[in-house]
Parts: sequence; C-alpha cells; structure tokens
Amino acid sequence: MKIYILKRVLFIIPIMLILSFFTFTLTYLSPSDPASLWFESRGIHPGEGEIEAKREEMGLNDPLLVQYGRWLNNVLHGDLGTSYFYSSPVRDELMKRIPNTLLLAGATVLLTILLAVPLGILTAVFQNKWIDYLLRLISFLGVSMPSFWVGTLLMYFFGVKLHLLPVMGSGDLKHLILPAMTLTFWMTSIYIRRVRGSMLEEMNKDYLSGALAKGIPKSHVILRQVLPNSLLAVVTMFGMSIGALMGGATIVETIFEWQGVGMMAVKAIGVQDFPIIQGYVLWMAFIYVFINLLVDLLYGVLDPRIRLTEKK
Repeated sequence: MKIYILKRVLFIIPIMLILSFFTFTLTYLSPSDPASLWFESRGIHPGEGEIEAKREEMGLNDPLLVQYGRWLNNVLHGDLGTSYFYSSPVRDELMKRIPNTLLLAGATVLLTILLAVPLGILTAVFQNKWIDYLLRLISFLGVSMPSFWVGTLLMYFFGVKLHLLPVMGSGDLKHLILPAMTLTFWMTSIYIRRVRGSMLEEMNKDYLSGALAKGIPKSHVILRQVLPNSLLAVVTMFGMSIGALMGGATIVETIFEWQGVGMMAVKAIGVQDFPIIQGYVLWMAFIYVFINLLVDLLYGVLDPRIRLTEKK
C-alpha cells in the first residue's frame, strides 16, 4: 500500500507540469498584451516606447519556452507572480480567499452527507411508496433548477421578504447560510438519486436474500453490507463534486459575493488578469489530483477486496 501511495503521489508531478505548460501557453497565445494590461490596471495611458520598455522588463520578448521556464521556476519557489488588477502577489490573493472557499465547501459537503445518505437509503428501502415518490420529485426539481435561480429565490425569501439573513458578503457565519443552502440543495438532489440507485442495485443481489433467510435483521444487513457496497459507486462522483467545490463554486460565490477563489477567478477573467488566472488553474489542478488520490485510497477502506498490497 505504501508503494502504491508513493507511485500515485509521484504521478502528480508530470500531470501538474503538463497542466502548467498548457495554462501558460494559452495565456501566452492570448491576443491581449500583458504589458498594456499592466498599465491599464493602474489607470496609466502609456506611449509605445513605455509599453515596449515594460514588455522588455517583464520578459515578454523572450521565446515561449524561456518565459515558461522562468515562470515555472518562480512557481516552484512559491512566487505565482503579481496580479495586474490587485497589484499584489497572486499567492497572497489566493490565501485570502481559500479559507472562505474551504468553509463554503466544507459546510456544503457536511450538509449533503447528512441529508443525501439517509434520504437515499429511505427512498431505496421504501421503493415505490409515497415517501419515495416525494423525495424523487424533490431531487428531480433540485437537479433541474439552476443554482443561480435557487440562490436568487433564497435571497428573495430569507433576505428581502423575511429579513432573516444577509443576502451578500462573507463577513460571518450568517453570510454562509444562503450560499451553503443553495449548493446543498443541488448536491443533495443529485446524491439522493445516486445513493438510491446504488442501494437498489445491491438490494437485488442474492446475498441480501441469503442473509434475511438466516434470520439476520434487515436493518443490520442494509447498514452493514448493502450500504458500504453501495457507497463504492458514489465515492468517485462525490470526490469530483468536492473538487469542484474546493475550486470555488463560481456562480454561487458571484451571486452572493462570497469572497472565495471562484469569485476571484471570474473577476480575473473579466479584466484579463493572467497571473490570477494561472494561479487559479494551478489550484484547481492540484485539488482535483489530490481528491483523486484520496478517492483511490478510500476505495481500499470501503472494500477490502480491492485493497492493494505493497507488492502491487
């Protein structure tokens, strides 16, 4: 198992290098001139000579591979560049917003697990009963309704009409409730259906009938055997959802002006702040690769049959 983990960790290195090269190349091929954008972000109207001097200072006249090598060397030393818009290091801007994104993602994941798993089990155990139809209807609506619309409705009812919660900002835990509810409604709707489908697939297998024939309580079989086997099919999909949340739920963060990395990325794209965009893509790449690694390891915990040994 230790060798397997080491191999997976080492595999992250070439993936990150390839992603970093493509990210840098795409910004390099952009028709916008970083030197001109640097002046524009400061409200300066330079002449051609000043722009050319700035290009030389920023190393923009060097070949692509030279620029990439210099940028990668800086990244490996913790320097992601300086934001054109904020006029501050990209690393500092990310560090300001990552805690907010982690808080929103953590609250959403916790609420989704607490709601989706028991409700998914409920719909499977009471298949084709009224509770099953009701929860399936709710989950269908949750999947069908766009997050920005759900967020707008929550803002209207809880903020504008009832004056119970703030509708924008990220000052305290009260500001967290509405964006977390918006994301939780969407994710819970997805995973109720997913848990239900996986549970029903397992409940139709012969080992359930065999266990019941031996007199083992149905609740015991479902919780100890059916549920763990069902979760295997959900883990990968759930891991990718967590990766998306950790990268910043851009639409929800923007609607509620939640100061996370997703909202920062949207603003950076709008003003063509290339250093911020590059830093955000690297953050997203790392999160997805790291989550994939955790999902692979979790497989072995949930199902000993696929637990890898050191020889493998």
